[in-house]
Amino acid sequence: MKLLKTTFALAALSAAISVQVHAQGVIKIGEVNSYKAQPAFLDPYKKGMELAIEEANAAGGVNGKKLQLITRDDNANPGDAVRAAEELISREQVDVLAGSFLSHIGVALTDFAKQKKVFFLAGEPLSDKIIWQNGNEYTFRLRPGTYMQSAMLVPEAAKLKKKRWALVYPNYEYGQQAAATFKTLLKAAQPDVEFVGEQAPPLGKLDAGSVVQALADAKPDAIMNVLFGADLSKFVREGNTRGLFKDRAVVSMLTGEPEYLDPLKDETPNGWIVTGYPWYGIQTPEHKAFFLAYHRKYNDYPRLGSVVGYTAIKSLTEGMKKAKSTETSKMVAAFKGLVVESPFGKITYRGLDHQSTMGAFVGKTKNEGGKGTMVDYVYLDGAKFMPPDAEVKKLRAAN
Repeated sequence: MKLLKTTFALAALSAAISVQVHAQGVIKIGEVNSYKAQPAFLDPYKKGMELAIEEANAAGGVNGKKLQLITRDDNANPGDAVRAAEELISREQVDVLAGSFLSHIGVALTDFAKQKKVFFLAGEPLSDKIIWQNGNEYTFRLRPGTYMQSAMLVPEAAKLKKKRWALVYPNYEYGQQAAATFKTLLKAAQPDVEFVGEQAPPLGKLDAGSVVQALADAKPDAIMNVLFGADLSKFVREGNTRGLFKDRAVVSMLTGEPEYLDPLKDETPNGWIVTGYPWYGIQTPEHKAFFLAYHRKYNDYPRLGSVVGYTAIKSLTEGMKKAKSTETSKMVAAFKGLVVESPFGKITYRGLDHQSTMGAFVGKTKNEGGKGTMVDYVYLDGAKFMPPDAEVKKLRAAN
């Protein structure tokens, strides 16, 4: 009996020490993403996160604790993403969740955060369901979504005064929403516009020849492109070969990001109106500091993923400092109105819908000596490209 009591006492002491070590030792950030499926963006993204973790820990950590990043691959599958998030919470006992790249996975993790009442920072997914229709108390988003980026591109599209438009987009959450939002906003800016064709190939399975031919057959004056990654490269190659872009304006979401522009090399089309990241030309002090730190650590230039990953961790650390805790309710309260210094300048997380005001660069593509670059670009503050507050409230109230 005495031995049994001693065993119970030791077990209780061990459990107490374990809890105490977890409480006093580290802050665990659990991160779920499509690393194997989308390496072009997510390899630099992970490097950006690791740089921010290193900087925070070198400065003494957060609230007296060191940060630890624990990542999981979601295999580009919403079910796997939810299972990974569950494992991070139950087995790894992470303090907060972050991540997701593909929009349908971001939506799934947003719903998971609501069900489990856990803080979740969606770094990259662009579907606005994450902050509006499916938005909840526990989820915040960093990157400008499909509405914001469409609203940045539409004024430039309207200036073209092209009447007949065709669209091409990947047939999943992000592509569908980006195309629908662009059409709605362009129609409002230019009531006489006509949409004469749409092509929506499955993500990652573009039959470039048939898509390009179908767009050409629609005889548009201009094209809105939402493809990215390998699909974009195939589309550009086939479009160049078949003359699809000759004497046609193209507006293209994401194409100016080095993740997608760099692989085009000498196939880069000239004059496309794009959102992107001209890292080589941004001369602000905050960007210079980030660029030098990133280059020093990796001997490479940053991609947009690097900026997003870095700023996601910076956002979490600032939120934890403001909350003086990682407790979910305190983190939620701290993030409402949270101001964060990013490589693009100060951003704020809105209390209204939990969207950050991070903006984007809008410019034109240029084939410069066989390399794709952005020219004539300007940074647009995300705070200026939101729907009216009343509209946002209606969208969030509907869920």
